[in-house]
Amino acid sequence: MNRRPAIPGITPDDDPATPFWRGVIVLRIVTWVFALASIWVDRGSFDLEWAAWVVAGVMTVWTGVLTYFYLTPAGRKPQLVIADLVLNTVLMLSSVPIVGPGHLQGGAQTITTLWSSGPPVGGAIYGGRYWGLLFGGITAVANVLPRGYFNIYLAEDTVLLIGVSFVVGVASEATRNSAARVRQALRTEAATAERERLARSIHDGVLQVLARVRKRGLEVGGEAAEIAELAGEQEIALRSLIASGPLESTVDGDTDLRQWVQLMATPTISVAAPATPVLMPQVAAAELSAAVREALSNVERHAGPAARAWVLLEDLGGEVVLSIRDDGVGIADGRLAIAEAEGHLGVSQSIRGRIADLGGTVELVTAPGEGTEWELHVPTGGQA
Repeated sequence: MNRRPAIPGITPDDDPATPFWRGVIVLRIVTWVFALASIWVDRGSFDLEWAAWVVAGVMTVWTGVLTYFYLTPAGRKPQLVIADLVLNTVLMLSSVPIVGPGHLQGGAQTITTLWSSGPPVGGAIYGGRYWGLLFGGITAVANVLPRGYFNIYLAEDTVLLIGVSFVVGVASEATRNSAARVRQALRTEAATAERERLARSIHDGVLQVLARVRKRGLEVGGEAAEIAELAGEQEIALRSLIASGPLESTVDGDTDLRQWVQLMATPTISVAAPATPVLMPQVAAAELSAAVREALSNVERHAGPAARAWVLLEDLGGEVVLSIRDDGVGIADGRLAIAEAEGHLGVSQSIRGRIADLGGTVELVTAPGEGTEWELHVPTGGQA
């Protein structure tokens, strides 16, 4: 899928956690220096000194690789983060033959020392709190296994390692969520500004022309009156479009259902909605508005030429209720069953089917000569 920046200066590839990645690069370099110094100091006590220097070489090369890739968002791949954890675990477990079981049981450090704190922090930055817990837990186990014992000091290291990884994961998640909200706000601000500019242009031009055509056509009468009615319908539709605001979604994928419903207003359709946003998943809002349009389409086709319709949107907290009422001829008993048997599935699929897929219910009240009223009940968390 092609992606474009929503506004100038901000691209989808920007990573709000970049300062964290720069911090982990510094951490890896500092702990690498400490690990090399520890190997140099303890070189005479190792069972396999040559293997210790091989590990030192591997840590050197890997630290350079991570520094290169972590500097750019494109290089921060999950495969690299996981490979870092795997390599670190292997090097930690290699402490048994290199340092020696006796030295480890006597309290000696693993061959990687503080360098092993890097993978849990990197995993937490990339994947958030749960990656931090997982990576921290695996590293803590790899720190305990070569020693063959567990005491209060190792317990402190374990708690500190897992706790720090969790906190870093929470911080990286919060940073990304905050950046996403800022981007959403900037997109909404840009869309609103553009909409206001267009609204001024439309008001100064198109709406004034349509209003004049409507007024003049009604004065002339005859066929001009029909043109006047059409101009009036377009004027109302444009005013509703301008007033409704842009169809924006939140960072969590929710959208304001009012905007979808308000666009349905025409000279024969009145729409009433709450003053506050009615948020629900965007896909659910699209399906629900499609069901409402189908009900309004039935009014236009079957309720009679003079029929009017009213749409009422209510937010009841756990669910939204959309009422579509008309003053038309109503529906005779058994008519919907006959229509479905004849293959006309507008009601059964476009209305009832959509609402059922959203986990909602449909109520129909109608009688010949008494109009029709639909009530669509849908949970605010409904998903198509």
